Amino acid sequence: MAKSSGENGPRAPAAAGSLSGTRENLAQGPDAAAADELSSLGSDSEANGFAEHRIDKFGFIVGSQGAEDALEEVPLEVLRQRESKWLDMLNNWDKWMAKKHKKIRLRCQKGIPPSLRGRAWQYLSGGKVKLQQNPGKFDELDMSPGDPKWLDVIERDLHRQFPFHEMFVSRGGHGQQDLFRVLKAYTLYRPEEGYCQAQAPIAAVLLMHMPAEQAFWCLVQICEKYLPGYYSEKLEAIQLDGEILFSLLQKVSPVAHKHLSRQKIDPLLYMTEWFMCAFARTLPWSSVLRVWDMFFCEGVKIIFRVGLVLLKHALGSPEKLKACQGQYETIEQLRSLSPKIMQEAFLVQEVVELPITERQIEREHLIQLRRWQETRGELQCRSPPRLHGAKAILDAEPTPRGALQPSPSIRLPPDIPLPSPKAKPKPPKQAQKEQKRTKPSGHLDKPPIPNQTTAMTAGGDACAPQDVTLKDPASQDLVPQDSAPQDLTLHHSQESLTSQESEDTYL
Repeated sequence: MAKSSGENGPRAPAAAGSLSGTRENLAQGPDAAAADELSSLGSDSEANGFAEHRIDKFGFIVGSQGAEDALEEVPLEVLRQRESKWLDMLNNWDKWMAKKHKKIRLRCQKGIPPSLRGRAWQYLSGGKVKLQQNPGKFDELDMSPGDPKWLDVIERDLHRQFPFHEMFVSRGGHGQQDLFRVLKAYTLYRPEEGYCQAQAPIAAVLLMHMPAEQAFWCLVQICEKYLPGYYSEKLEAIQLDGEILFSLLQKVSPVAHKHLSRQKIDPLLYMTEWFMCAFARTLPWSSVLRVWDMFFCEGVKIIFRVGLVLLKHALGSPEKLKACQGQYETIEQLRSLSPKIMQEAFLVQEVVELPITERQIEREHLIQLRRWQETRGELQCRSPPRLHGAKAILDAEPTPRGALQPSPSIRLPPDIPLPSPKAKPKPPKQAQKEQKRTKPSGHLDKPPIPNQTTAMTAGGDACAPQDVTLKDPASQDLVPQDSAPQDLTLHHSQESLTSQESEDTYL
């Protein structure tokens, strides 16, 4: 997959109201009322006349390419248990990553619950940390005019990304607008790299699970930490990884390795789209999501393992090679893989059991890099070192980093006590008796001065209390008790049921 440029490929007719430029001119058509009516529709499939079609649980139109018929359903009780466990992990993420990373890895291998997948990907990739470290950066990039060279190519690619998914079925719809914004923002964030066509399906998958800003920072992490150099000019990193994959194949399936060597088939002919798109355009959708769950946790090792499993089961036996007598037949075999080897349960089990480690990949990387330098000279693109998964990315962050705190979905007033998980609630009569003992007669209760709020997440766990900053900190000690009711009123108006960035689920 070649690097996109402004010259290659025929120009697609632009939709009414070009997507190029800043956020203001993304609205389709001059009629604001029509745009508001369009934005109120449930999905872009309705706006494009696909409302009568059935949509599968992943958002694909039933019967289209990408939709799946027979799916393995997780029992509802098991799914709820997994959601509860993941909510606990996400609400205490730093502790889990520090002490129980192996448990996180096992749960990623089992599959992240769909309702929490987008949030989990942000935490695993470090995109959540990048967003907190760069507040307002995406909005700044979003409002900036982009390079016309890249805007033209991005706009031309929008309708090619999952055209049968309800988010992207409508030309110029919400999904395509967000995809344009994310890709344009990346060209401004990394102008030396610009835009590569393989970034579009990566960004589209992310947008199916999270808003545009979060998707942008996850894309940044994929391009810089997980797959550095994949989308830069000349694609040297993907060529190196092709040689690494071919060398590892000799250990995993000598039969397939010998056949590809005899046919003199370059790895770039079959693995480029696999690796650059992280199999988003190759596997059934349920398998794509399971692979991405493991990929965000364990890194590029998962991409290598999936590629090796597909090669092993497609070309790894003499019987299967009977239909692959030449180069053309072999490449066609790899382009039309058997549904059995791509099936979710089979593929995930094979990937988990395949004994290919980060150490083997890095050792082979040094070997292939030395050969490259001997035959072709130094690499022209100096990419940052590749980090193998969530643990390595977290460890590489600068040490004085604030702990990740989930944004609260519900805020309660300070005078509402939270029941302790261990303490049993007292009967009302007993509570009244204790209150009479402790309260002296003739004195009225005064409401406490509110200086804390208790945050609650959708999982029901209480986060650490957050201090409310007063406008004049020096006057905090001088507030008389008589003004406490006024402060309480102010407190309620500021903190009552805010809708600030509810990120527990993104469906």
